[in-house]
Amino acid sequence: MLTDLSIRDVVLIERLDLSFSAGLAVLTGETGAGKSILLDALGLAIGARAESRLVRHGSQQAVVTAVFEPRDPGAFASMFEEHGIEPADQIILRRTLGADGRSRAYLNDEPISVGLMRLVGTALVEIQGQFDQQGLMDAATHREVLDAYAGLGSGEPGCAVEYAAWREAEKAVVTAREKAKKSRENEAFLRFSLEELETLGPEKGEEDALSDERALLRNAEQIVAATNTADDLLNGSEGADLQLRQAARTLEAVAEQVGGDLADALAAIDRAAIELQEASGALARAVAGIDASEGRLETVEERLFTLRETARKHGGDPDDLPEVITALKDQLAMIDGGEERLAELEKAAEAKKQKFIDTAKALSAKRRKAAGKLDGGVNGELPPLKLEKATFQTEIADLPETEWGPHGLDRIQFLVATNPGAPPGPIGKIASGGELSRFLLALKVTLAERGGAPTMIFDEVDSGVGGATAAAVGERLGQLAQSRQVLVVTHSPQVAALGRSHWRVAKGESAGAMITAVDALDDADRLEEIARMLSGANVTEEARAAARRLLQGSDAA
Repeated sequence: MLTDLSIRDVVLIERLDLSFSAGLAVLTGETGAGKSILLDALGLAIGARAESRLVRHGSQQAVVTAVFEPRDPGAFASMFEEHGIEPADQIILRRTLGADGRSRAYLNDEPISVGLMRLVGTALVEIQGQFDQQGLMDAATHREVLDAYAGLGSGEPGCAVEYAAWREAEKAVVTAREKAKKSRENEAFLRFSLEELETLGPEKGEEDALSDERALLRNAEQIVAATNTADDLLNGSEGADLQLRQAARTLEAVAEQVGGDLADALAAIDRAAIELQEASGALARAVAGIDASEGRLETVEERLFTLRETARKHGGDPDDLPEVITALKDQLAMIDGGEERLAELEKAAEAKKQKFIDTAKALSAKRRKAAGKLDGGVNGELPPLKLEKATFQTEIADLPETEWGPHGLDRIQFLVATNPGAPPGPIGKIASGGELSRFLLALKVTLAERGGAPTMIFDEVDSGVGGATAAAVGERLGQLAQSRQVLVVTHSPQVAALGRSHWRVAKGESAGAMITAVDALDDADRLEEIARMLSGANVTEEARAAARRLLQGSDAA
């Protein structure tokens, strides 16, 4: 329930603080007084589109705060937890709107996205504007209304899942057909390319190995010369090996005379000799690894350049060529066994299509069952609204396959007949403006049995009606207010008289500027306001007497 609404600097409203109670509250006032501004302001607080025109002239920003006491705070717990907001018994939505058009949203003083604000706001408040009857004329909205009544939300989730699975399977079939067609068109090229690559026999890492060998071969002469020189220095007639042996023999000849003092030196010479032998072996192996045979460099370079050229032709690197071979084989396999694979995909798609159809038909059955109850409920509300000769009917027709979608197979529209014996037709073409308002109210009263927002706001839903019909509209609004909070912006004295609380919206001048003010009316002021609504600017005693009778009648009701 909406308990408080605080508005700062919105159009003609400079500063306004309102507190609301349960039941039916009415807001009245002359045309242009600013009643719609209140709804625009509340709309900001529940995530409606922000426009800079709403900021009061001369102000830097507008601020609207709406306080709610939800019937079940726990219903929002998971949503709040997901966005890091502490749960509370109250829900406070605040929106700031700068003169530059930028806005910010807050929930319980925590910054949030406007999308989250809209999600929370629409769960708390439903606003029916005076032009929402135009939405009733749009058959595209009728499925949502029926699904809401049937408790299906936005349809049947399973239906959307099966539809998506079917369309995905269909897409796989189309893709497979296109690939098979393209593969067949390129079959000769594919087979030639595969044969060329298999003859080449590329291996991963081969380019690096060939590149290293090429560098080695191009410098083979210098490498061999260097290793030969090094070997001669180590093992030649005057090399290090001979010098070490001579040193060892010289020391061994005197080793006994000096005791063990030369042992360490002889051991070191022995180790050096071993290291020298290992170095010689490493040099020999290095030279042996160089294949300096005639033509080897040319062979390596030819292989390397062929790999690189073939890789460029296939749009990759030499290391990618083994994968290219695999891909070519897959494409050719698709050609060879493509019909069988395509048949499997088509069979799978057909199965998913049938599963979607079965799910959608189950959804249609639920809709048809709900449609009968909805029609009965709405038709039961029409006589009190002075539409006793009218009938309401929900038509559910099959869509062509090209129009099937996640919401199923049904085209749904509301039909009405306003005169006995007349064939039913689309509600927007048969009903007048006043009748549309009453059909809309009858729908809302019927839908209220299945839940809905705890606060409902009607903006001149009684437009185009008067007298006994307006009284009947007020009674239906009062009936709605027994199970939820209802706020009504009205020009009808019959509706205003039924309000549990009454607010008057008036425009006046303050400090040289026009402002909108809202006053809570006591019994005496309320009598005067309803008398004004009955007689106009000049309130007569007869109007006061008529207003008194309306108020007494509402008390009796």
